[in-house]
Amino acid sequence: MSGLKLSNVRKTFGSVEVIKGVDLDIEDKEFVVFVGPSGCGKSTLLRMIAGLEQITSGDLFIGDKRMNDVDPSNRGIAMVFQSYALYPHMTVRENMGFALKFAGRSKEEIAKQVGEAARILELGALLDRFPKQLSGGQRQRVAIGRAIVRHPDVFLFDEPLSNLDAELRVHMRIEIARLHKELQTTIIYVTHDQVEAMTLANKIVVLRDGIIEQAGSPLDLYDNPDNLFVAGFIGSPKMNLLPGIAEAGGIRLTDFPGQILPSPVPVSPGASVTVGIRPEHFDPEGSAALQTRVEIIEHLGGETYAYARGEGNTLLTIATGNDRHLKTGETYNAHFDPKNLLVFGQDGKRIR
Repeated sequence: MSGLKLSNVRKTFGSVEVIKGVDLDIEDKEFVVFVGPSGCGKSTLLRMIAGLEQITSGDLFIGDKRMNDVDPSNRGIAMVFQSYALYPHMTVRENMGFALKFAGRSKEEIAKQVGEAARILELGALLDRFPKQLSGGQRQRVAIGRAIVRHPDVFLFDEPLSNLDAELRVHMRIEIARLHKELQTTIIYVTHDQVEAMTLANKIVVLRDGIIEQAGSPLDLYDNPDNLFVAGFIGSPKMNLLPGIAEAGGIRLTDFPGQILPSPVPVSPGASVTVGIRPEHFDPEGSAALQTRVEIIEHLGGETYAYARGEGNTLLTIATGNDRHLKTGETYNAHFDPKNLLVFGQDGKRIR
């Protein structure tokens, strides 16, 4: 078993607390992604699991063993960093087998493990090349191979795709997902890119300011965010968030004062609220509508996005299907079904 458990884990640097009591269970063979903005503590938390940062208080278990004071080399983990950190004077074969050689393994065992990792990562034809002869994606695969040969209980990835271009990032996401399926091991992956989180994870852990805002499956966080932060962070394009005031008949939006929207949940009259609606939930068949003026249009081939405003400053993102007839400056009635609205209170928490 290679599941993990973090119990009230905290980390302080001097008087500054950066991890503020994290409780988290990670199941065996689960693919968990830590996601959040820069400075939220996701890499620090990963480094604490790896043993590269000391845990100030709380407990870390890998399997049934408490790991707080266990040396990183004995935790059964392997880490892949943002920087490839390959030895330039060694071939791919030598880079991948270096940890095993350092551990005193036989030449036969090293050759076997490196060969198996090369097969999984499709690096067989590159084993005798040096890092300078490889592309960025190939170098990252070598770095992953260096971790695979150790047969760890847990893989840790710290923003491994940040140095790659957009097209290669997509390709490597597919490769890492395939790798998880083949290896059937526990993976913890850190990224600031919520698209990576949505496409790779079995479980997403959204962090902000050293605390977990919400954890769950990608679609659960997308469909049922607990608060404004998660609602605005998960999803691309982002959820539209519109301020308003609750009234007896519904919610009057600040940027659309001429109409009252029916509320899908009970709200107290006079309360300040925020209404959220996903761009794809605008639908010509919807029973409610917001009258907007189109400012920008993005034609992406299979999808068209209109960016429009009401009477205020909030810019709405509206998915219009493949409507290629929209023009900037024209009035557009953005219809939607009120049941798709999410409502958040003044404290940022979801009203259910």
